[in-house]
Amino acid sequence: MAEVSEVLMSVLSTVRVPRPGDRVHKDECAFSFASPESEGGLYVCMNSFLGFGSQFVERHHARTGQKAYLHITRTRKKEDDNNSASGDPPKKKPTRLAIGMEGGFDVEQDQYEEDVKVVLFPDRQEVTSEDLSTMPDVARERVSLSMAGLLAADSVSHALQVQQWDGEVRQESKHAAELKQLDNGLKIPPSGWKCEVCELQENLWMNLTDGKVMCGRRYFDGSGGNNHALLHFQQTGYPLAVKLGTITPDGADVYSYDEDDMVLDSKLAEHLSHFGIDMMTMEKTERTMTELEIAVNQRVGEWEVIQESGATLRPLWGPGLTGMKNLGNSCYLNSVMQVLFTIPDFQEKSVPVSVTLCVAKLGYGLLSGEYSKPAPDPGDDPNGDQVGIAPRMFKALVGRGHPEFSTNRQQDAQEFLLHFINMVERNCRSGPNPSEAFRFLVEERIVCQQSQKAKYTQRVDYIVQLPVPMDQATNTEELQEAERLREEAEASGSPPPPAPRAQIPFSVCLDALSEPETLTDFWSSAVQGKTTATKTTRFASFPDYLVIQIKKFTFGLDWVPKKLDVSIDVPDTLDLSALRGIGQQPGEELLPEVAPPPLMTPDVEVKGILGSHGNEEDDSLYSPLLSPVLDDSTVSQLCEMGFPLEACRKAVYYTGNTGIDAAMNWVMGHMDDPDFSAPLVLPGCSSAPGTTPTESISEEHLATIVSMGFSRDQATRALRATSNILERAVDWIFSHLDDLESMEVSEGGRSEAGSEASRDPPPGPRVRDGQGTRFCSFPTPLQSVLEHTYVTTHCSVAPSLFFFYNFIS
Repeated sequence: MAEVSEVLMSVLSTVRVPRPGDRVHKDECAFSFASPESEGGLYVCMNSFLGFGSQFVERHHARTGQKAYLHITRTRKKEDDNNSASGDPPKKKPTRLAIGMEGGFDVEQDQYEEDVKVVLFPDRQEVTSEDLSTMPDVARERVSLSMAGLLAADSVSHALQVQQWDGEVRQESKHAAELKQLDNGLKIPPSGWKCEVCELQENLWMNLTDGKVMCGRRYFDGSGGNNHALLHFQQTGYPLAVKLGTITPDGADVYSYDEDDMVLDSKLAEHLSHFGIDMMTMEKTERTMTELEIAVNQRVGEWEVIQESGATLRPLWGPGLTGMKNLGNSCYLNSVMQVLFTIPDFQEKSVPVSVTLCVAKLGYGLLSGEYSKPAPDPGDDPNGDQVGIAPRMFKALVGRGHPEFSTNRQQDAQEFLLHFINMVERNCRSGPNPSEAFRFLVEERIVCQQSQKAKYTQRVDYIVQLPVPMDQATNTEELQEAERLREEAEASGSPPPPAPRAQIPFSVCLDALSEPETLTDFWSSAVQGKTTATKTTRFASFPDYLVIQIKKFTFGLDWVPKKLDVSIDVPDTLDLSALRGIGQQPGEELLPEVAPPPLMTPDVEVKGILGSHGNEEDDSLYSPLLSPVLDDSTVSQLCEMGFPLEACRKAVYYTGNTGIDAAMNWVMGHMDDPDFSAPLVLPGCSSAPGTTPTESISEEHLATIVSMGFSRDQATRALRATSNILERAVDWIFSHLDDLESMEVSEGGRSEAGSEASRDPPPGPRVRDGQGTRFCSFPTPLQSVLEHTYVTTHCSVAPSLFFFYNFIS
């Protein structure tokens, strides 16, 4: 022990005590998915606070000379059925629909026996807490403080993401304060309830206006009720109902049919008393809606609720067959990354800077097979037969700074795929780029119907979004008959029959993509006015892997988003040869490259191209003095739907103030544009309205942005585009990184054009193009992952429905 004491004293100067703000990596190895639960545990450097698995700690010691590491190992406790043998309390079941909160789902709720000691390299001498008591005071105090600080600190993987998500936050109902209650003399007994229509005795709701007791909604699996409480609301308009059996002195489940949500009723005791119910004497006899939702969420990962229900599955292990643990609503991330790492570009290449390590580490974890092994104890993983990997650091990195992906809320898989591709694009400008496997060119051909002249444009895309033509369903007669029966049931007050699902052939979705689109307010440079045009969309190139998304969300007549309940039979192979664009055709004339005139205020007198304030030598005053007339009511309507103000202004401007429908169509067609939220720039203007001249730009703001690593010219452009407001300029510059990298702005604010070479357009993105046009769905290895690896079965949870097709040359 004396020798150990000497070694410890010699390295004491390198042992640090974590301070607030220090990043402590104690959950996961920096280079692998080793954790304290892994074989060999985790070694946390007591100087840098980085974590290393047993296979990397020696390498870190050799390269840095650090000797003191906190060795953390965890072993899962064994639980008896009644927990009587161990004396430990049983694992808590969730009582709240939340993540990372008291009573909610705990993504790391397993109970572990934890062993902690200090290990001194290179001889791996161990120092336990008991051993420290025999050490000199200075060593004992410093090492003990370091150990306690490391154990108490939040790990980086938790600190970088919002851990809490509360699905039970309810708002006070707008009807609660002034709820109308009928004086009909009705008194509700404390028990023995049944539906007044069908006599069902469970899932019963009492309307708080007239006291009617009726059954609740029918659930997706046919259980629940017969919708009589909902039908009663539709007939009477009485909005609030309380679930009988959930009433206790602490409250009850109250639902607002008008607000379509669970709500709070601050006057619940008074409303119940009106019908003879004493809230203070009631006891709970039925599961609350929260408890029912929790039960469903706990079953999400069980075999009986996935598509392989009833089938006997053979567990697989080995390279490429590694599962990913759900970190709490992270199924969207797991599904996307499992698929991406079946693609050679992502298997063979990595991306630079900080993204390199996390992506390469995730790829190794999924492909090496090191973490796809039978669990040492089958009871170690109740959801499967392998331990798998938990992508905590990866999720924290890719979600850092993002308002959605940094949280534990449910997310859309397609949106995450695009977010990850954008991240890869930003970090791969000077090297191999694996996202090129998805990149393709889209050719848009617009033909002016009056002059028959055409215009061709190309844009880069990564996903094909297919519309769902509901009018092309193959079971139209069945749908019409179901609608007729539903209306009859609604009129008679009887429960409606189960609604059939629309059957849509995949081919008609593909046809809808290729159908010409009519543009009714197209400004034609050939006729110098608005006319009708047709637009067709084709592939200018074919990618190695084609991603197809079925657009199952649409807008109703009231502009409220709704999800389409459809069934689409996706084929194994596609022949897209008919969708190949061929460019300008022989004898076809192109539309002149002339910008449309700006919309102007009625009181502006226009005197030709020079304007009333210009002269023959200088017409630079013309454009800034002309302001567009925009329909404020249309702009406001679009803003109320949640779209950015500048996007709404552009939508109204480019559709010529022709109304909300045309503006909304423009918004939906340009949401993916990189400058969608950028300020409106009028044709002929060098900057957006309200931008600031160079001489008035704040030098202090310029210095602040330049200190962040951007050039003075880039900072100038950002401040000009945002009216010299620093906060907006910083947001703008980070959302226009692609544009800034290829532009050079002079002090005068215009692109340098001192030579002919500078006028050449910048080279476009690298795009692959296959010779053939037949695609097939992913081969057997991916299917094996989807069928046999537990975590990826959560793919159905992600809201987006999309498919990957592999190119055959």
